[in-house]
Amino acid sequence: MIKNGHHHHQVNTAAGKDAGTTPGAAACSPEKRRRRIRVWCDGCYDMVHYGHSNQLRQAKAMGDYLIVGVHTDNDITLTVDGKDTYEEVKKSGRYRECKRTQGVSTTDLVGRMLLMTKAHHSNIDSSDYQQHTDNFGKGHSPWTGVSQFLQTSQKIIQFASGQEPQPGDTIIYVAGAFDLFHIGHVDFLEAVHKLAQKPYIIVGLHFDQEVNRYKGKNYPIMNVHERTLSVLACRYVSEVVIGAPFAVTKDLLDHFKVDLVCHGKTEIYPDKDGSDPYAEPRRKGILRTVDSGNSLTTDAIVQRIIKNRLQFEARNQKKEAKEIAVIQAMKRKEEEKTKERAQAVL
Repeated sequence: MIKNGHHHHQVNTAAGKDAGTTPGAAACSPEKRRRRIRVWCDGCYDMVHYGHSNQLRQAKAMGDYLIVGVHTDNDITLTVDGKDTYEEVKKSGRYRECKRTQGVSTTDLVGRMLLMTKAHHSNIDSSDYQQHTDNFGKGHSPWTGVSQFLQTSQKIIQFASGQEPQPGDTIIYVAGAFDLFHIGHVDFLEAVHKLAQKPYIIVGLHFDQEVNRYKGKNYPIMNVHERTLSVLACRYVSEVVIGAPFAVTKDLLDHFKVDLVCHGKTEIYPDKDGSDPYAEPRRKGILRTVDSGNSLTTDAIVQRIIKNRLQFEARNQKKEAKEIAVIQAMKRKEEEKTKERAQAVL
């Protein structure tokens, strides 16, 4: 089992016939005789973010083959009386834990959409956002509640591939907000990846203030530090430029030795002075428009959340109430064990 926050996960070790035990197996090399470790982890994975990616990264490192189960709802893996539904797995010695990524939750991201302020952007502080975190669970359930996200170099290292471009690689540059990194973004990057035999994809992420200039409202929903980890978690991405210039300039193309520049079928916003930010790659004949085949956008996700605001708030309150009931039940259970131990001593 692997645990991320309140989700518990099972580690299955293949044995017997599943491990490939056949007559003459004893003559195999130690590598072939080694049992293949299969890892199971489950959860809601609603609006998948870098916290989920970090959990899956840790889980994958614990074995050879990762299987992910997606819940139909977001119930926690404890009954209301505090009983662990994975108790048998723990008893069998198959339980493992991985660290929860602090400072991110689906609840928090949805709250930002509903609040419609810019306080979550980098370098901005606001009492409005503090009120939001209080309203959406801070100080109540430690599972539904939110906490402050602090970017560190170690977090980036954990997500980054660390690979440099190799001779023969096609260096492809794409730029944008990549806000609420979703399946539409993944499909776009996959389509870009298929443009070359040996692609090396560099993603330029715009700073929060730049994104807000051309997107308006309270975009981006995730700040640049959060978006960096989300994009780095994608298998098709080799490198990320944090705070990339809005215009794709000659200096940028020369610096990264870019062979191709790609953009999706979404609107290209003009620069501050009204100029085309892709003028240079157009002039060089290296700009490609890529159709991901997926119409999902960040705007569509936000509108879906706003439309179902009341439903979300009711779901969240119900979820937190259950979590608090579980915590209280666990405390009562621990108190009973303490009394039993004390009586045994007497």
